[in-house]
Amino acid sequence: MIKMDENVYQHFKSNEHDIVDKIANLIVKAQLNYEPVLTDFFNPREKFIAQSLIGRYEGIKLAAFGGYHFAERQRVLFYPDYFRYVKQDFKLALMQINYPEKFAKLHHGQILGTLANSGIKRDVIGDIITDGCHWQFLTEEKLSDYLKNEITRIGKINVRLEQVDMNKLITPINSWNQQVILLSSLRLDSFISSAFKISRSKAKTLVANDLVQVNWAEVSQADYQIAKFDIISVRRYGRIRLDKILGKTRKQKLKAEVSIIKK
Repeated sequence: MIKMDENVYQHFKSNEHDIVDKIANLIVKAQLNYEPVLTDFFNPREKFIAQSLIGRYEGIKLAAFGGYHFAERQRVLFYPDYFRYVKQDFKLALMQINYPEKFAKLHHGQILGTLANSGIKRDVIGDIITDGCHWQFLTEEKLSDYLKNEITRIGKINVRLEQVDMNKLITPINSWNQQVILLSSLRLDSFISSAFKISRSKAKTLVANDLVQVNWAEVSQADYQIAKFDIISVRRYGRIRLDKILGKTRKQKLKAEVSIIKK
């Protein structure tokens, strides 16, 4: 396995070095074999890392797709100059969750929890979407039959999974609200405090009690540094995504554009 040098690592957080190496090796594989290489689903931060690395490799390009235009989780295709990709090359399956809609209610967390406990990795599941009534999720094509057979209940609700054509993808409700917030720093506790308008000490307590995840991994250090496109999940509060740093105010506060989903 190829490992990147310190000149590359310095642009990323220390806990991302393994991810950087993994992505770099996939790009090198596409370059050496001169053929496309398809990844599992990347979160926005992983996609950003891939976009940051791709320019170092001559003759290799990057494309990403997660089933619809603004998909949060996307599969990435590294491909040589000669290759002309189509959407089918991303090998996606759209799964519809059939359930008694008049008598039962599903929630994103229930669905994700059931999928996570079905024996598959989180990386092979894309976005879980709803239009307020129906629920669908994206997965890798090769897993559709397994999931149809494996998942017959979500919580106490009987369900039937069905693979449907991609043109039947529902229009998802966009729950993200864009805001501009002021930050004293990019520390995790400061970020949570400003986004959810709670005290810094309360934010620290949430982190210390393992109620916070960054890019779907638990983080217990309040001084953890947030980076562009990180997604922070705070139990009982919601999710935050750092989209852009807009600069500093006269009082040297960081001005950040964020997207927030509140519970």
